[in-house]
Amino acid sequence: MRNISSLIGIQGMNFLIPLITLPYLVRVLEPSGYGVFGFATAVIQYFCIFTDYGFNLSATQKASVTRYDKKNISQLFWAVMVCKILLCISGFLFLFALVNIVDQFREIKLVLYSSYGLVVGNLLFPIWLFQGKEFMGWIAISNIAARLISIPLIFIFVIHKNDAWLAGMINGFSAILAGLISLFIVYRKKWIYWSLPQFSQIIREFKDGWHVFISTAAISLYTTSTTVILGFIAGPISVGYFVAADKIRQAIQGLISPVSQAFYPRVNKLMSENKKLAFSLIRHLLLFLGGGALLTSLLLYFSAEELIKLIYGESYQHSIDVLKILACTPFIVALSNIFGVQTLLVLGKKKTFSCILVMAGIVSILTLLPLSIYFQQNGAAFSVVMTELTVSVAMFSYIVKSKIPLLK
Repeated sequence: MRNISSLIGIQGMNFLIPLITLPYLVRVLEPSGYGVFGFATAVIQYFCIFTDYGFNLSATQKASVTRYDKKNISQLFWAVMVCKILLCISGFLFLFALVNIVDQFREIKLVLYSSYGLVVGNLLFPIWLFQGKEFMGWIAISNIAARLISIPLIFIFVIHKNDAWLAGMINGFSAILAGLISLFIVYRKKWIYWSLPQFSQIIREFKDGWHVFISTAAISLYTTSTTVILGFIAGPISVGYFVAADKIRQAIQGLISPVSQAFYPRVNKLMSENKKLAFSLIRHLLLFLGGGALLTSLLLYFSAEELIKLIYGESYQHSIDVLKILACTPFIVALSNIFGVQTLLVLGKKKTFSCILVMAGIVSILTLLPLSIYFQQNGAAFSVVMTELTVSVAMFSYIVKSKIPLLK
């Protein structure tokens, strides 16, 4: 419960801090400038996913099993860090190439480059280690401290509609600072010592994280890519309306993540010791998390208009319908998380998990393109809902077909 409370604290701050800066940002940058900022941030998320690769699940699983073995934890830590450094450097070189090839990226290159600090912060922050050791409270301390420092910087430096690059730089700085704080905590706790990673272990970490990486990459096809493709098709103003609504949806939906992150190492460990108790725990999670998410979705739908007007003002009226369409996703995602992460991944069904998400990514692209052309930001929202529903139904169908005793 302590870990869940800590992670809910993080998500709560992730929701409250934007409530302080977001109304200011959307008004100063205006829909077009905020659309550029949202578009660039979405593009950079690809590189965060690439750098993370899947270690937040694959390495967490290993750390949870060997959490008290300092030698193994140290070897794992440095191998994962080397992997992430290589991925981070490769990602920046690829971004540089894109900026020089794609016109839409060239036009906002300053915003893209200034936002790359998010990737560096992702590299520095070993979330998987804190999750594996079940010390989520320190994740909260690192994130909240860094994000609080970013608040005055936004108000001081972002003062013009063309200052999207400064907003991106401040976000990147905040991520890097959080990463440095987390590394200092690891050092002070003496969880690891220096251990030169073996080439064979580096390759092994890449292999072990592959299926999770494919899964997260597939997820990005219907999360991150929604904003990017909408930007190419409908332009920055439609992106601004969509991102404004999606920020609220993601912040509220993010309350699911603390429960998932806190339970994943515990369910994983319990499944290796007592499957009956593990499935009992997952069923309780399904009842309480699913019920809470359903209530959250209903509240989000009926308060959509008031939330948009309160946070963004009258100029974002078009975001109201977007938020109403997206309101059902917290409930759908809660179900898919339990069916997928807490059940399929824990049972070692990584390939099945990946295949379902790749299929969902394809569904997303096939629905997003026509819907965005004809219905702009509303079409993008419909595509997100259809894709999330595809994931949940496919995972549940596999569980039933495979006779996995989740509902018994």
